[in-house]
Amino acid sequence: MISPQGIPVRLERSMLFAPASRYSMIEKAAASAADAVCLDLEDSVSVEEKVNSRANVIRAFKELDFGGGSRMFRMNGLDGPFAYRDLIEIVEAAGEHVDVIMIPKVNSREDVVFVDTLLTQIESHTGLSVKIGLEAQIETAAGFLAVAEIARSSMRLEALAFGPGDYAASLQMPSASIGEFDRYDEMYPGHRWHAVMHAIVAAARAHGLRCMDGPFAGHKDLAGFERSCQVARAIGFDGKHCIHPNQVTAANGLFSPGAEEVAHANEIVHAYEQAVGRKQGAASLNGKMIDAASLRMAKVVLEKHRLTTGKTNG
Repeated sequence: MISPQGIPVRLERSMLFAPASRYSMIEKAAASAADAVCLDLEDSVSVEEKVNSRANVIRAFKELDFGGGSRMFRMNGLDGPFAYRDLIEIVEAAGEHVDVIMIPKVNSREDVVFVDTLLTQIESHTGLSVKIGLEAQIETAAGFLAVAEIARSSMRLEALAFGPGDYAASLQMPSASIGEFDRYDEMYPGHRWHAVMHAIVAAARAHGLRCMDGPFAGHKDLAGFERSCQVARAIGFDGKHCIHPNQVTAANGLFSPGAEEVAHANEIVHAYEQAVGRKQGAASLNGKMIDAASLRMAKVVLEKHRLTTGKTNG
């Protein structure tokens, strides 16, 4: 399915990372209930293993059943020596099995344009008929300041994602762990990550992109993970990057509209349609005013419900 902006509609409540150097973990990720699986060549793979790990990515995409979920890999950063070979070797060998490539530490629109250009050449060389999508991670000060330009940098771009660990390092923000709540959050009179997270969501929505919240390192702290998902959904994110299979079920549930939410949305649509029939621009439902803005919010909920129940991925 393609959106009005020409972007594939993919369900991405949960995106599960698996280190490309560990094939057994790749197999478990592919068999999980995650909406998307991302084979990681970047942070979770040592420098000594990066080159050989490409073969695992190729093998996995060719041989494993991902259960209809989106198939992704995260390339290495453009500031190092591995990125261009990641693209060439994997896409030339298994490009027809790749849905999306994640670009880490995107600092500018030029970063996305470079990957787009190289992918176009590879696709032309190999005769690929379907364009591979891109997901840009916003995890540096430069990326935050350029997020609006990044969001409109390429027709391949499908999603923006927040990377809290590298973002904290880039801004020299003290942080005890990646994505977790710690004593520094208690010191700050507000939500420390609100500015960058809100900017990512706004830029994504302005250009019809998905937006994903970054990982939560405490994979045994399910309560903390759930709280993190709830904050992200309240801001407007579509889903969450997961680092362990035990986070997937919670993410899928928390980023899906609940039964009461869906029922209320249907009530709003019905009440508004009745008001229109009476030639009224607003109406009352359960003692609260509803108008055209209420209808738009309700339709967002119902569209998300349709995607989750229809399990749409591409």
